[in-house]
Amino acid sequence: MRIERLARIAADELAEVLWPTRCVSCDQPGELVCDECRAALPWVEQRLACPVCGAPYGFLTCTECDGSWAPRATVAALGFRGTAARMVTCLKDAHELRLAPVMAAAMLTALEEASAWPAVDGAPRFSGADVDGICFVPATAEAYGRRGFDHMELVARELAGMSGVPLADVLVRGPARDQRSLGKDARAANLSGTMRVCEDVCGMRLLLLDDVATTGASLNEASRVLLGRGAASVTACALARVW
Repeated sequence: MRIERLARIAADELAEVLWPTRCVSCDQPGELVCDECRAALPWVEQRLACPVCGAPYGFLTCTECDGSWAPRATVAALGFRGTAARMVTCLKDAHELRLAPVMAAAMLTALEEASAWPAVDGAPRFSGADVDGICFVPATAEAYGRRGFDHMELVARELAGMSGVPLADVLVRGPARDQRSLGKDARAANLSGTMRVCEDVCGMRLLLLDDVATTGASLNEASRVLLGRGAASVTACALARVW
């Protein structure tokens, strides 16, 4: 085991010499997210965010959710622009798997901040003590086959390790059209019936993760099927929120 560990370290060091780490946003060498880009991240201020859908500045009056949002609360860490958008793209499409713990750390930071603010039900928007498992919106089989991994599974595993909350890999997803060109109603219709629960979740309080919340179609569909199979509650968390 020691020889294998030393070999991995040597291989990593050689790779760093041949292909130096660069910032995913500005391309400067050194770190995946450099100090300057990290300082400019568009953090969502949780006290001002909508407690239902996580939209920034929606605490008093939210124009983004219409009462059909299924999770009991939603926490978004960042606005979907700049470095935040590049992080998602580089993990999914450029296979920069080292971004998974970076994204997980950002989401945990937002969750910890959100724990100080109430959801609609009066309880904290997030409490690690009140979560039985961390699950995630799964990739389609087509996306998994194309990439060779499920990016949100990687992020969920990292977040589970950081928070001490067990991973609950309980969702599977059938085929659906690419969502990026679809509007709100079309996204919801496209995803309807495409997810199912593959493990017993009865009575579980779940934290559901996704990379980007746009209209909320993926988070809503996943939450509905989890609640429909007996989950006690679903709290959602996205790395980034479009608004």
